[in-house]
Amino acid sequence: MTRPADIYLRFLKLAEAVRGQSSPLVPLDPLEERILEVVAKTNMVKARLCVRDLIGFSELGSPATLHNRLKSMREKGWITLADTEDTRRKQVELTQEALSHFDKLSECFLAAAQAQT
Repeated sequence: MTRPADIYLRFLKLAEAVRGQSSPLVPLDPLEERILEVVAKTNMVKARLCVRDLIGFSELGSPATLHNRLKSMREKGWITLADTEDTRRKQVELTQEALSHFDKLSECFLAAAQAQT
């Protein structure tokens, strides 16, 4: 009998293989991964997320740290900053490459779950 932990561990192994494949995206550091998760979750519910909104998440670090990480993530190809009605505010959005990365991770999760049968 397969335990739920086995499925998760299979997923981690498959996800690691995806990350090791040639990708146009440069890997993220752990804090950037957390920021990406926040952006992706917000994107999933079709809500807008501005840089100022991210600064409100104190667990992501100081405003200076957050700005540096956002700049790094843009340079690595994970996010874009789009203009809003207020030109002083920038909306944080995932790039197509980042969305494709999440698609691949989803496929890994499905493969791990199906392997139990």
